[in-house]
Amino acid sequence: MNGITSVLGIKYPIIQGGMGNISNAALTAAVSEAGGLGTIGAGTMSADEVEKIMVETKARTSKPFSVNVALSVSPNAVEVLRLAVKHKVSVVTLSAGNPAPFILKLHEAGIKVIAVVASVKQAKKAEAAGADILVAEGYEAAGINSNLETTTLALIPQIVEQVNIPVAAAGGIGDGKGLAAMLALGASGVQMGTRFIATREAPFHEAYKQKLLQATDHETVIVGRSVGRIRRLLNTPYAEKLLEAEKQGITADEFAELTSEELHKKGALEGNTERGFMNGGQVSGLISDIPTVQELLDRMVKEAKERLQISLELI
Repeated sequence: MNGITSVLGIKYPIIQGGMGNISNAALTAAVSEAGGLGTIGAGTMSADEVEKIMVETKARTSKPFSVNVALSVSPNAVEVLRLAVKHKVSVVTLSAGNPAPFILKLHEAGIKVIAVVASVKQAKKAEAAGADILVAEGYEAAGINSNLETTTLALIPQIVEQVNIPVAAAGGIGDGKGLAAMLALGASGVQMGTRFIATREAPFHEAYKQKLLQATDHETVIVGRSVGRIRRLLNTPYAEKLLEAEKQGITADEFAELTSEELHKKGALEGNTERGFMNGGQVSGLISDIPTVQELLDRMVKEAKERLQISLELI
């Protein structure tokens, strides 16, 4: 049995990435109902806001879902984790910080813990701290990224060799071929964010979805290098403004203001590409339709099995 599906009690080894302040119950529940692991991203939302999404998600599905807490990003991390325990959430995903201080208490509450890592060193530390599953995220991924800039293709086999718990690959995956490739590299499954934006259940602005459908293989840009805060965005007028601001010279605090979650919502939820940004991974160029989440997951697993069989026949 696949390690991820066994540990999490899900059908498919496919995890939805946290989406910060644009997270919602509709998409989270749809992913879980389709057999994957839906995820609520706490972002910088208040504990009350996250709790409302938890309650709505539980009303929409009885299947496992996760709450992603970016420890160094959320000002309400501890409160959100308490709410996860209160509402008996099945899984908590910890990212952007040291998960070690929280894992034992989450385990005591019967909650599985996923730790997001970007290096072998981080992976080994998270395993030693008691994480149940690792998400190893490569530089291809959307949104906030590691300054290490290691690609998924290079990252996954190195981490898999060094740990004994299941690893999900993230960054650059959006179809069955990507799933098959990660399984061949030793991962037990995948985490996706960008691909789930372009689904029927995702309540994001149509302009966001159309931007993904029209994306080419070089549709994303990296911002934040000048201040050590890497973020991958779709190439929009606002992204160009960010790049120009960096050329002129800005501080880390100024960059944080220009990439706030309010501006994230303006781009993703309002479709305003002049005054807000849209996260997007390099997988954007592979997206060519807007299926239901169920259609997407079923298709991915079918295609992955076919691709792996073809690969065996070629040897």
